[in-house]
Amino acid sequence: MTENIEVLFHSSIRIHSSDGIIYIDPFKIQNKYNDADYIFITHDHYDHYSVEDIKKVVGEKTVFVVPEKMGRTVSSDFKGHGEIRTVSPGKEYIVNNIEFETVSAYNLLKPFHPKMAGWCGYILILDGKRIYIAGDTDATKEAKAVKCDIAMVPIGGTFTMDAKKVAELINTIKPKITIPTHFGSLFQKS
Repeated sequence: MTENIEVLFHSSIRIHSSDGIIYIDPFKIQNKYNDADYIFITHDHYDHYSVEDIKKVVGEKTVFVVPEKMGRTVSSDFKGHGEIRTVSPGKEYIVNNIEFETVSAYNLLKPFHPKMAGWCGYILILDGKRIYIAGDTDATKEAKAVKCDIAMVPIGGTFTMDAKKVAELINTIKPKITIPTHFGSLFQKS
C-alpha cells in the first residue's frame, strides 16, 4: 500500500486506492492534475487549506471532506465542484465507498491548534489497511488511542510534535509503517 502513498510537500498527501484518488491538505501542487475523487482537509491554516492548490487537483465530481466549521467556506470557494461533507472529531463515516474515522487534532500546550476548533485527523480504511493521517496535532489521548497499519504524523516541532514526542506516540500506537509529514519545508525548530 505504501507504494500508492505520496507525501507531495509538507503535509500534502496523495493516495491512489481502488476507491479513487485521494488528496489530503493539497499544498504547493506543481501541476494541474484535476484528478481528485476525494479531498480531505484537516484544518483551515493556509498550508492545509490552500484554495490555489486545491484548484489544481479538484474535479467536477470531487467529494470534499472537511471539519464542520469549514463547510461554508469550502462551499463558497468551490461552488460547482462536487459535494461537500462536513465532519466532527471522534466519529465514523462512509462517503461513497470510503470508510473513515475522524480523530481530534489539537495542541496540548501550544495555542496554534486549540481543541475547541474541531480540527480533524483521519483514519482512512483503504484496500484493507487503516491509514492514520494525523493532521496538525500533538500526542493527545485521542491520537494515542488510534489503531492503524500506517501512521502519517507531523514531526516539525514548532506547531506539532517534535521527533521525541512522535517516537513516544508511535511506540504507543504501534503501526506497521510510519511516514513523517510537516517537516523540513516551512517552519520547524532548529
